Amino acid sequence: MEQSVIQNVERPIETSKKLKLKEKIAYGMGDVGNNFLFDLGQIYLLKFYTDALGLPSATAGLIFLITKIWDAFADITVGTWVDNRKKIGPKGKFRPFILYTAIPLALITIVSFTNPDFSLTGKMIWAYATYMAFGTIYSISNIPYGSMVPSMTKDPVERAELAAFRQAGSNFGLLVTTVGFMPIVLLFESESTGYIVAVSVFAFVGVLFQIYCYANVKERYVYEKPKETQVKLSDSYKGLLKNTPLLILCLVNLFTFSAFNVKLAVQVYYCQYVLKNVSIVPYMGFFSIGCVFIGVALVPFMVKKIGKKYTYILGCAIWAVGDLLAYLLADNAVIFIILACFAFFGSAFVNSLNWAFVSDAVEYGEWKTGNRSEGVVYSFFTFCRKLSQALAGFIPGIVLGLVGYVPNAVQNASVVEGIRGLMFIYPSTLAVATIIVMGIFYKLSDEKYNNIVKDLNNRKTGVTM
Repeated sequence: MEQSVIQNVERPIETSKKLKLKEKIAYGMGDVGNNFLFDLGQIYLLKFYTDALGLPSATAGLIFLITKIWDAFADITVGTWVDNRKKIGPKGKFRPFILYTAIPLALITIVSFTNPDFSLTGKMIWAYATYMAFGTIYSISNIPYGSMVPSMTKDPVERAELAAFRQAGSNFGLLVTTVGFMPIVLLFESESTGYIVAVSVFAFVGVLFQIYCYANVKERYVYEKPKETQVKLSDSYKGLLKNTPLLILCLVNLFTFSAFNVKLAVQVYYCQYVLKNVSIVPYMGFFSIGCVFIGVALVPFMVKKIGKKYTYILGCAIWAVGDLLAYLLADNAVIFIILACFAFFGSAFVNSLNWAFVSDAVEYGEWKTGNRSEGVVYSFFTFCRKLSQALAGFIPGIVLGLVGYVPNAVQNASVVEGIRGLMFIYPSTLAVATIIVMGIFYKLSDEKYNNIVKDLNNRKTGVTM
């Protein structure tokens, strides 16, 4: 096996036995809390900007583009900060961030959905400032949360299980926000008042889930670099360029995460203006995201049978077929919901395994360069995901502007076709692109990963291979 020079010696503070079910559930609950806040922005904020705040759709799309690029750099900054923490206390290296950011994140989420009595320019500045603030605080919370998996377990199956529990939590959050948000908004005559009340409810519950996660997960493999050892920040980032699995994973996430978030942003428009029934959004969310839970539950079984890579590719194939069939056939609510279920079932394989892949990339990077950098690796991964989110917010806004979208009005044929293309053609095309890239270029098999972990363990105990 290829050898590399260890640049620094790290020591585990504590090791332990297998993870308990309670801890896996608690880790997943953390993403329920995250998504009660995050998904509100991804699903409803664009529509809030265009229909309640009164911003032009192209302007709203540009806000998403710029603020998400800001978020991407915030992720890198936070990841670097986490990796270079000194004097790690009993709460751990990552867990304290979850606790201390929960309430500030909830408050800034509520503020992002307020409709101040400003001029159009003032409202635009308000939208930029509040959503940038949200993204910064979210980075401080979410980067440590996601970076924590390698410190919880080194077992690849357990990592896949944690990824599945995280995705289950994410999709539960998505399910509840999709089903429960708009009915709360519609209880009020004023749309702006409805948004504030609905966001406040979800923000409060989100805080409770995040605190539950903090209280019930444990870091078993927390590494402290010796004080006399200094790893240059530039070396950490240069090491990313040698981490081929991470680079491939980042590329395909530009495809899949952009596709997934465009679907989330456009589905409200699709139901309101194509199917002419916005009230079906909760039903679509309930059934389609319910199918995601089935997919998530199957992930560990599929990984054992065919491995992570081919489970990922299979998910993309199911997703692509579902969306292409929906484009051709979904001319009524029932068919739309059925095919949405099929596509979301496939996306469950993809979204679940992202977190297992990025955890594997931490060990690969350490094996290749001798420098272990959970925060830098994870934050670079989320940097690319934030870029895809930027595209996911920007593209619908620009397309809607180009085809002549008018809020709360009957749309012409070009607008309807633009919404259908965003909802189905865009994600299915990117799902196919992901299959090609993963199939040809991703080389870190489960067997190779297990050999890398053994080699790292041997290096730390002085055994040579």
